[in-house]
Amino acid sequence: MNIKQSITRSLLNIPGWHTNRHIIVIESDDWGSIRMPSKEVYKQFLNKGIRVDKDPYCKYDSLATAQDLEALFNVLTSVKDKNGRNAVLTADTIVANPVFEKIKESGFKEYFYEPFTETLKRSSLHDNAFELWLEGVSAGIFRPQLHGREHLNVKKWLRTLQSGDETTKLSFDLGTFGLTSTVDPRIKNNYMGAFNSGLDEDIKEYDQILTEAQELFTNIFGYKSESFIATTYTWNPKIEYSLKKNGIKYLQGMVHQKIPLDDDTTFTYKKNNFIGRHSPAGLIYLMRNCYFEPSQGTASAEDCLERVKIAFRWKKPATISMHRLNVIGAIDESNRSNNLNSLKWLLKTIVKLYPDVEFMSSDELGLLITK
Repeated sequence: MNIKQSITRSLLNIPGWHTNRHIIVIESDDWGSIRMPSKEVYKQFLNKGIRVDKDPYCKYDSLATAQDLEALFNVLTSVKDKNGRNAVLTADTIVANPVFEKIKESGFKEYFYEPFTETLKRSSLHDNAFELWLEGVSAGIFRPQLHGREHLNVKKWLRTLQSGDETTKLSFDLGTFGLTSTVDPRIKNNYMGAFNSGLDEDIKEYDQILTEAQELFTNIFGYKSESFIATTYTWNPKIEYSLKKNGIKYLQGMVHQKIPLDDDTTFTYKKNNFIGRHSPAGLIYLMRNCYFEPSQGTASAEDCLERVKIAFRWKKPATISMHRLNVIGAIDESNRSNNLNSLKWLLKTIVKLYPDVEFMSSDELGLLITK
């Protein structure tokens, strides 16, 4: 890390809420969402000339198997904080996925979804996976929070399917929607931003989506999510009133917020979502200031450790962003094993350097700030 990086990272940590406590929060997005359905589908894309190997999310990311979760939990339980608590991962969860068969039967005019627990049941690869989710929750090392109903811009996706777009239809037939122009220049639309509109008619639709998402979350896990992270870090502040109405108190994310002004074409940027500050609707920002994203070729364990040191130096919690793809091995087992070895080194080093460290989930940190 050079001097310029050190200064930039320090400036990021000066504003907002402070604490003398050494707190580690790990926020991990995309749990529950489909991405690459299987290794077989991955190979089918390659055979058709779709370079899914060029996008790490297409190359590695998939629904977590029981083996993925067991390996992750082994790392989380390999360390303890000053209170004897294991590391905890805040699993930001997409609670539903499209039902492709029904959507096709409607001529792509109607949208149908199912809880992600039903999606898991469709694949023998994911036998006993949700049982592992519940074991992790019970053990206090896996804390689901809400990431959205689906990781999908439903209106945009259906509109493109109705137009007969060839690559979008191919992805649909293979059970996914998460391809971008990175893997094929013919792909003009990115459907991953579920809240990428600022139009009043869409804000009204988002209110229903968020209400259904929280209801599904509560039915699945037995408690309401109190924190929320928008897909692709993109949302219009108008949806925050729906979030608040549905029991959300804390907004996870980076200091930067991408705000859609119209239907996914024009955006503005907000760059002061510092931890502890309040959003227009009165929700409290929880700011990510550390990154562990080795599958994306960035944010190594060593770099993450340096960010943790800077956060603690400025009396801030170290909130580590770590997307699900970093711990998935169904498509490439070495992706999981290599990254979990690095994560284990990172956690053990943090505990060694800071014996008074405390592990928390995002909603617990939010409660601490509120108090």
